[in-house]
Amino acid sequence: MAIAPEKTSLGALGERGDRNSPTVFNAGFHMAQFWDGRAADLKEQAKGPIMNPVEMAIPDEATAINNLREAGYSEYFAKAFPAAAEPMTYDNMAEAIAAFERTLITADRFDEFLKGDNNALTADEKQGLRTFISTGCIACHSGSMLGATMYQKMGLVNAYANTTDIGREAVTGNASDRFVFKVSPLRDVSRTAPYFHDGAAATLEEAVEQMAWLQLGRRLSAEDTASIVTFLNALENTKAPTLNTQL
Repeated sequence: MAIAPEKTSLGALGERGDRNSPTVFNAGFHMAQFWDGRAADLKEQAKGPIMNPVEMAIPDEATAINNLREAGYSEYFAKAFPAAAEPMTYDNMAEAIAAFERTLITADRFDEFLKGDNNALTADEKQGLRTFISTGCIACHSGSMLGATMYQKMGLVNAYANTTDIGREAVTGNASDRFVFKVSPLRDVSRTAPYFHDGAAATLEEAVEQMAWLQLGRRLSAEDTASIVTFLNALENTKAPTLNTQL
C-alpha cells in the first residue's frame, strides 16, 4: 500500500516540524539551504537537524559523536579524513554528509532536449514548456535547477493564506523579508508532493494554479495548467541511483 506524502515530517520524539521537508536531490546546486536560506551551504545545513529539538533532538555535539563512535564509525572517519589528528569530529561529520549529498544529482529528458535532442520531449511537453515560459513562471524558476537561485515573497501579487510563517524575516530581522522564501527548484518536482514551504498544495496541478495566482496574478485555464504540468512531469529523474560503499 502506498504511503501518502505528508505536509511536514515527524521528528525523533514524535513531534512534527513546521515546514515541508525539501528533497536532498540537487541540493548542492542551491544558492543556500533551508526554505529561509539560514544555512549558506550543505555542510552548515547538515549540522542543524541533528541538535534540533524537534528533528533529531540530540543534546550536543559530543553526544552525536559518541553515538557515531559506539555505532562503529571510527574506522570510516579515519579513512575519510586520514590527515586529521582527530578524524571523528562534528565538523567532519557535516563535511561527510555534505560530500554525499553533492552526489545526489538528477538527470532528465529536458537535459537531453537542452543538449540538442529535439525528440527528447514530446510535442505536448514542448507546448508545456512554451506555456511555462509565456505564463511567466520562468521569471523565478530559472537556471539549471529551474529555481533555487533567488528568494521571493510567497504571495507577491495576491496574499498567501498562511501568514503564520514569516519566512526569511526570522533570519534577517528585516520587515521586507516577511513571507520571503527560497524559490523551489523544479527538477524531479513530480515526485516531491506536497508543495510549498508548508506543504499546503497536495498536487502539482494545485501548485501550478496557486503559483500563477499568488505570484503572477493570473487565473490559468485548466488547459494551460495541464500543459505546464505535462512539461514539469518531463523533469522527472531518469538517472539510476548508484552508491559506492567502498571507503
